[in-house]
Amino acid sequence: MLRLPILRPKDLIKRLEKLGFFIDHQTGSHVIMYRQDDGKRAVVPVHISELPKGTLMSILRESGISRDEL
Repeated sequence: MLRLPILRPKDLIKRLEKLGFFIDHQTGSHVIMYRQDDGKRAVVPVHISELPKGTLMSILRESGISRDEL
């Protein structure tokens, strides 16, 4: 398995968009993204400069994306 990259929220949002997600809406400091194909969603906090590894893993698990796809 690959190591997780250190990502800023904006970078993660761009990568998710390349994987078919689109920004549905923003609630406070969190961007909610959906993928039409399978109905998966990802909630990305944008109030921090870098995403902690645990938060990034949780987003990947919730959205059904593997480390390799990222």
